Amino acid sequence: MADYNHLKALHHELPAFAPTVPTSLLPFLAAFSLLPTFALAFYFSTLPKDKFTLKEPLVATLASILGGFGVVALFCSAGVYV
Repeated sequence: MADYNHLKALHHELPAFAPTVPTSLLPFLAAFSLLPTFALAFYFSTLPKDKFTLKEPLVATLASILGGFGVVALFCSAGVYV
């Protein structure tokens, strides 16, 4: 029981969580991540499909990464902390 009380005291001494990115910047981060995602998705869908180039996977990967971070930032700005 002494270990539990010791751990409980240590837990209460810890500082509160402070995010590295301020929550007031999350809507802007979401917008600046999702808008290029939509533009890159449009660009990817209009690429000629006659041959496989290195451009297709690079554009798709960049759009996917920006979309992933943008959706998480959008959820967090709406109060759904994932």
